[in-house]
This record gives sequence, C-alpha cells and structure tokens, in this order.
Amino acid sequence: MYKSAILHFKTSDPVLYQVSLNIERFELEIHPDPFLRLCRSIIGQQLSVKAAATIFARFERLFPKNKIKPRGLLKISDEKLRGAGISHQKISYLKDLAQKVMDRKLLLEKFEGIESEIVISELVKINGLGRWTAEMYLMFTLGRPDVFSYGDLGLQNAIKKTYKLKQKPTVKQMEKLSKKWVPFRTYAARILWDSLDNKPK
Repeated sequence: MYKSAILHFKTSDPVLYQVSLNIERFELEIHPDPFLRLCRSIIGQQLSVKAAATIFARFERLFPKNKIKPRGLLKISDEKLRGAGISHQKISYLKDLAQKVMDRKLLLEKFEGIESEIVISELVKINGLGRWTAEMYLMFTLGRPDVFSYGDLGLQNAIKKTYKLKQKPTVKQMEKLSKKWVPFRTYAARILWDSLDNKPK
C-alpha cells in the first residue's frame, strides 16, 4: 500500500511527494497485542521516550514471563506498580483499563472491523485515554491507513517546516491540507514525522 500512497501524493501533493523521496520506505502493521499497546501509551504519557521505555520495562517484569495481561495487572499491588515508577494516577488508569477489558466492557478484539471514529469514541471512555492516544492506537496498533492527528505537535511542526509557513498551522489549515492525502493520511503523517525524525512509539 506504501507504493499506492506515494503515487497518490505525486499527483495530489507534489510537496509531500518530494519529502517522501528522502524517507525510508515503511508499511503499516497490525500489532498482535492491543492491551499491551494501550498500557504502553498510558505509561508513556508526558514522559520522554527514554524514561517511558525504562518504566515500561520495569512494568513488564512484574508479570509472569513478562506477559502483560489484564487479569495479571489487577493482581499486582499498587505498591509494586509505584516501585516500577508509575504514578498513582497512571496506576488508576491502567487498572481501569484492565477491569473494563476483564468485564468485557471494552472489546479490543472487535475494533479491527469498526469505523475509526467509533473506535476513538470507545477508547476515550477509558480514564487516561484521550483522542491523541486513540489516534495513535488506530495508526500503530490497528494499522489504519487513513488517520490523521490534528492535535499532534510533531505534525504541526512538520507541516510548518515542509510548507514553509510562518506559524504553526491551525486545525482548519491542517484539515484542508489533509484532504489531499485521503485515503492515505496515516502515510502522510508517517512521512511528516519521519521528516523530523519524530515519530511516536
């Protein structure tokens, strides 16, 4: 699908196409463990990539055979989670997520065939999960090809640089620009992030 996206940009947005020529080819993938990805997203909020990776590794080691599962998470004491470097607030978010998965109130396995906006509306019901996290989940866990995050600072900076704007673009400007990229907006986002070497993990 990458080739189709680049050919689309060649005619719809020559500026983005030129940027893509300097970006290493990539393909979108579906991650096999959506619960793990959401835990990683919660733990990584408002942390540097390095700090988030360190804390997540400690978190992972709290589970038997490093297998992060909802039932296992609910059995881990708050004290042990705090010892791994996770804040009280994030512990409550993680356990809320695990409980909703256990209670079947959140059916992660059903998201693959559901419209993106419905997935977002379901995820933001979880404490600690906002729209940005839900959009990253669609891109990097479900591998959706046509998602864009208008609130992402990295994308705002990349658009400002790529299109030589004097100021960061407004949401309205980004929406207008991104219409050129449909149905490959995730690919456009990846190219823009990679142009700054600033892709979310």
